[in-house]
Amino acid sequence: MASASNSQLSPSDYVEKTEAEPRTLEQTEEVITYDRENASTGDEGSSTDKRMPTWSERLAFYKSRHFIEILLMGQFLSLCITATNVTTAKLANDYGIAMPTTQTFLNYVILAIVYNIITLWKHGFRYWGRALFKRGIWYLILGIIDVEGNYFVVKAYAYTSLLSAMLLDAWSIPVVMFLSFILLKARYRWMQFLGVVICLCGLGGLVASDFIIGNSYQAVDPVKGDLFMILGATFYGFSNVGEERLVRTTPLYEVVGMFTLFAAIVNFIQLMILERNEFSTFVNQPEAIGMWVAYTAAMFCLYTVAPILFRKSSATFFNLSLLTSDFYGLLFGLFLFHYSPYPLYFVAYVLVIVGLLIYHLWPAPEPKIGNFDAERKQQVIDRTMGRRTEDVEAGRD
Repeated sequence: MASASNSQLSPSDYVEKTEAEPRTLEQTEEVITYDRENASTGDEGSSTDKRMPTWSERLAFYKSRHFIEILLMGQFLSLCITATNVTTAKLANDYGIAMPTTQTFLNYVILAIVYNIITLWKHGFRYWGRALFKRGIWYLILGIIDVEGNYFVVKAYAYTSLLSAMLLDAWSIPVVMFLSFILLKARYRWMQFLGVVICLCGLGGLVASDFIIGNSYQAVDPVKGDLFMILGATFYGFSNVGEERLVRTTPLYEVVGMFTLFAAIVNFIQLMILERNEFSTFVNQPEAIGMWVAYTAAMFCLYTVAPILFRKSSATFFNLSLLTSDFYGLLFGLFLFHYSPYPLYFVAYVLVIVGLLIYHLWPAPEPKIGNFDAERKQQVIDRTMGRRTEDVEAGRD
């Protein structure tokens, strides 16, 4: 997300610049930044302070590097979700393994090791210990929420039908939007709501396709499964918004390393209580270990890239992007499970992409807490280390 700088044009300069000559793409991005910041704070200003952007300027944002990055990032994460779903289905259908806590344990451990090492390498043990003391409670809460979100969503697939699971999993979108409004002070415009509605229409097309071709799948215990899915999607919403807030105010490597450290501990305790006896099934089936490794690799990519997307865009955009995972799942299913495609699948995919484009048409809401930049990073480091900013600026530290 672009941030304001001293070189940014003032609102009056925009008007003068427009009357003098057409804007370049870079100047258009500055206008987008200015309007996005005012949209997030609710400061509309006066008619003499700034003018409304033209449609050509709105559409020019799609050519910007920033938008291309977040769009591709979102679809990459959607592919990661697809990979986790496919490997989970293979483990359940081919090897009789349905252990959500065991599946995610290795991922949390690897993430905690990698990103805590990065934090220690950059700032040392003193910073790491102080960060754990100052912000550890929030990382613990985030870790618990994330573990339980993964657990309940995976468990829900064992009880409810696939169609119900697809619909109820989208419950995380309104949860994220509501929490972003309350906790991050994000303010949405009608354009964002329209984009969300179109994305959900795409999801409806996917569900309708499965219903038409008969992929409804029998539910073992629909009430229990639906409640699990709603609970898991709600946990996901809290987890996504909580992580977005943290990565907007704290170094990314610290956030991922700390909360996955607590998640690994919580996950291990839960594994010992719920899945201790079933853990040996992995050891007895070498092929299942391969699926577990593939699942862990996809999850590692997901947990690494998602915080970057939270910082560059939002948790809402992240959840909307994941709606295309069902379409990618169909492509995998053509080869692995011999699925038969239905034309409405492709229409649904296009609807989701169009919804994403409209959501970011103008302006994408940015929380009032702003974004993480070099200045804020240094302030966080100084506060964590117990240094006063005025002392650092005076060269006394």
